Amino acid sequence: MTIKTTCIGAYPKPEYVKLPDWFNHPDGPDTADPTALWEKAMADLGPDAEAVIARGVAEAIADQIACGIDIPTDGEIARENYIHYHCRHLRGFDFAHLTAKKVRGGTYQARLPTIVGPVSIRDQFLVKDWRCAQESSDRPVKITMPGPMTISDTNSDAFYNDPAKLGHDIAEALNVEVLALAEAGCQHIQIDEPLFARDPQAAIKFGFDNLEHAFHRCPRRVQRTVHMCCGYPDKLDRNDYPKADPDSYFQIADAIEQSCIDAVSFEDAHRHNDLSLLEKLTTTKVIFGVVAIASSQVETVDEIRDRLSLALNHIDADRLIAAPDCGLGLLGRELAMAKMRNLSAAAHSL
Repeated sequence: MTIKTTCIGAYPKPEYVKLPDWFNHPDGPDTADPTALWEKAMADLGPDAEAVIARGVAEAIADQIACGIDIPTDGEIARENYIHYHCRHLRGFDFAHLTAKKVRGGTYQARLPTIVGPVSIRDQFLVKDWRCAQESSDRPVKITMPGPMTISDTNSDAFYNDPAKLGHDIAEALNVEVLALAEAGCQHIQIDEPLFARDPQAAIKFGFDNLEHAFHRCPRRVQRTVHMCCGYPDKLDRNDYPKADPDSYFQIADAIEQSCIDAVSFEDAHRHNDLSLLEKLTTTKVIFGVVAIASSQVETVDEIRDRLSLALNHIDADRLIAAPDCGLGLLGRELAMAKMRNLSAAAHSL
């Protein structure tokens, strides 16, 4: 049995998709400033905006498939970032009045949209995004969305003052999209919760409950995936970026195994884990990060194969999926494709 491959979410936008992108912002990806430009950029694209974005999505999927990726994503081509794009479709978020806030455990500060009222769904959009992507491929395309804790951390709350309640209402809105995607035929739905690695105690206290609520009544035919990376640097080849505690995955492993999650995404390329971690998950699939997404060095096929072989000492092959650590937006197309080619060659040779 060969190891399957997937990507996590973001892919470099083609040059002709002239939308704000936090990966290309001069201050790096950890900023919300481009959100203020998104509506103007969409207006500038004019009546051809949807066609331009669809072309970019098709190109992103074609690149992934050409490199051997079994489960591609839409590349999040339409999004200025994976969090605030979703928040634009929710009630309760004020994008006109931004609030300065330290996020990700204080690793950076950004001016963020402000939560000023009850959060609820305003309009559904992900089924349309998924269908646009799925039309480009005969392989099942995975759709992604930000999780309740991560949305809470990456906006400024001026209404709830109760992170568990805020997360519950966000989860309620996410669940509408999850069920609609499942009904439409989407086979892979991924919720991103990097905050679980940043604050494992809060994840255990209320984060997993809200995550379960987001996936509530999602049918078993859908693979329910949760991505838990340890944090993005603000530029390529910055090695001193403060990542999450390396012990955080161990702290939440039991909760993962007891949850409804079918597959969990762990970052391993940037910083190798103690692989006994994989033994704590006896039924959950592991999407294993084997190429770094903020390094210009391209991992060789042998290097990736060796790491996957070590992982197979701790987990069965049918529960291991190879992937990048996180989204590929910082790399640019050429580097992203080089890394994906080697990733797929290594995984498919085992």
